[in-house]
Parts: sequence; structure tokens; C-alpha cells
Amino acid sequence: MNRLTALIAATLAVLPAASPAQQQRPDEQNEARRDLRAGNVRSLRDIERRVLPTKPGMQYLGPEYDPSAMVYRLKFIHDGRVVFVDVDARTGQVMGESR
Repeated sequence: MNRLTALIAATLAVLPAASPAQQQRPDEQNEARRDLRAGNVRSLRDIERRVLPTKPGMQYLGPEYDPSAMVYRLKFIHDGRVVFVDVDARTGQVMGESR
């Protein structure tokens, strides 16, 4: 094994795996990236920065993106119940919450 291969292997070994909150299906990620590059939506990080602090005591499970509606659905769990928060990806405004 050459030095570069060893360095890459060592680096990958210490990188953390993506948390559930960072995982999206590849097609959702691609659609979200396209809409972001086109300037149509806010970044997921921006959406999360706005919404997560408003949900104290809830565990964030991750996002879903609906490209046709341009809506992020953030999934939380609180007291054993799943809570969905729908956020307008264009404005970052919370549109609703369902349990």
C-alpha cells in the first residue's frame, strides 16, 4: 500500500458517519441542490438553524425534501411521538406541525 492510499484509509477511518439528521435520500439531495443552485430555496443548514432552536426537548431525526412543493419536512421525536414540521424551503417559514 502506498503512502497516499494509507493516508486516505486512515482519514476515512476517523471520519464520523453521517448522523440520521444529515441523511437524505440521494434523489432528494440532488433536487434540493438543484433548487438551491437555482436560487429557488434556502439551504437545509439555514432551515435547520432557524427551526431546531424552536424545538427544545425534541430529538431531531432528519429532513425530507419535496421538490414539487419546495417544502422541507423535518422529523422529530418527542415523548415517544413522531412530530413533523413542514417548512417552506423558499422562505424558511414554518408552515405547520403534525403529530
